[in-house]
Amino acid sequence: MPKIAVLQMTSGIDPEANLATILQSVRQAAEGGAQVVFTPEMSILLDRDRQRSRRWVNPVWEQTVLDELSLMSAKMQIDVALGSMAVASGTGKWANRTHYFRQDNQNPDIYDKIHMFDVDLANGESWRESNAYDPGREVVDIAGTPLGRLGLTICYDLRFPALFGALGDRRCDAIAVPAAFTRPTGAAHWHVMLRARAIEAQAFVIAAAQVGRHQDGRETYGHSLVVDPWGEVLLDMGGEAPGLGFCDIDLARIAEVRAQVPALANRRTIAKS
Repeated sequence: MPKIAVLQMTSGIDPEANLATILQSVRQAAEGGAQVVFTPEMSILLDRDRQRSRRWVNPVWEQTVLDELSLMSAKMQIDVALGSMAVASGTGKWANRTHYFRQDNQNPDIYDKIHMFDVDLANGESWRESNAYDPGREVVDIAGTPLGRLGLTICYDLRFPALFGALGDRRCDAIAVPAAFTRPTGAAHWHVMLRARAIEAQAFVIAAAQVGRHQDGRETYGHSLVVDPWGEVLLDMGGEAPGLGFCDIDLARIAEVRAQVPALANRRTIAKS
């Protein structure tokens, strides 16, 4: 039964400090017996001031991060799912990208966030992720992880069931949902949507989250969760503070749930009118 670690962070505007926190947590996760550690969306730099953060979004800094995490993954013999970081995409905009590092020190698997967070909330918060980021185009899952087949998503992707349906059709055993959810949307929707996606995909959902008040002024909801294929919450790290949590993943639970309610096998294609 694999054990995972989930890192809940309050990432700030100093990416070197954030990277140091992640590296220390990877070491602690491995020492605690975890086989994979998951970090939140924008783990390396969380800064809504795009002019200030622009100096860090370049291939040189990106490679520094990748090298450090790849070396730590190999050294500590633990896979590292870096929830996301901003990377240069070559179009003048950025990509919001997940990197999954395997402990055998190969090049990381990557996924670019598909759905852009362009919203105007009732509390006055306004976000236009598409102003700075290009959306991803590919549904990504990776085989051969300690959790079996792992689907990759990021934050706002959670609101789009078709993506999770596609990952369910690929029979993913687990799906990562690294996030930096706002407090209003988190309080209203975070738990119910994560549980729903786990039930729909009949897979474990692992959601490492940002938490608290950040240096750029935003506030995030926290409550990093691990949910099993039946929708049961196995880990909830609360909404108050950063930290490292651990959870055992009983992969046999997937077959049990799919045998009881064979929704993936029973799914029909609905014709568009």
